[in-house]
Amino acid sequence: MKKFRADLHVHTVLSPCAEVEMIPPLIVQTALELNIDLIAITDHNASTNVSAVQKAAAGSKLKVFPGMEVQTCEDVHLLCLFENINELEQWQNAVDKSLPDTLNRAEFFGEQYIVDEQGEYIRTEPRMLLTSTRFSIEDVFAQVNTLGGLVIPAHVNRTTYGLFPTLGLLSDQWPILAFEISRHITPEKARANFPAIGRYPLIQSGDVHRLDEFIGTTIFKLEEPTMDEIRMALKNEGDRDVFIENMPDKLHP
Repeated sequence: MKKFRADLHVHTVLSPCAEVEMIPPLIVQTALELNIDLIAITDHNASTNVSAVQKAAAGSKLKVFPGMEVQTCEDVHLLCLFENINELEQWQNAVDKSLPDTLNRAEFFGEQYIVDEQGEYIRTEPRMLLTSTRFSIEDVFAQVNTLGGLVIPAHVNRTTYGLFPTLGLLSDQWPILAFEISRHITPEKARANFPAIGRYPLIQSGDVHRLDEFIGTTIFKLEEPTMDEIRMALKNEGDRDVFIENMPDKLHP
């Protein structure tokens, strides 16, 4: 098994809350400088910039998973991670149909830029992305799993859009494999504050909206960097594993 340092919650300039520095070449450069091996691009309810980041990473050691941070009708954020662009595109088609027909208010929410692999401007996404879809949590698990993807509740400790502060419960209808915690809490404190976490595996992500928010504290033990291997690690199958290590000194806020 090999160890892979991961940060599976990274936004680009397509997310209105992300800084303008979050363009493909700088995302890739920063991740490589921090010895991060795996990232997932997870813009809010959108995925158009994923392929640009993958192209920017081509030829490097950095693996870029296609993904999305979807907002459910319960106002909970879920990471939806996929092996390939085709799976993500099918999910994006479903999400597009579930979003309200509301124009983005850039002066209030921020701009939503679609860029190429060099970070050059292509166009602006006009539809408001910072909003809830019509999908319930159950809907997201069912549809993403059917497509072969992986769903992980995002920053479950956060007071806004975090699963536990928002709903305060778990359902047997959610086939959860792991939870994501934010950079602002330790695994020990998360388990103490939210007993429902129990023995579920945890990942920790930077929820990267700025380049200095990468943390790379999640370590996967895998044979190869694939979504199937990550799923096995979350289930602790075949010597695969996942754990959170102390934040490297150079990554401390």
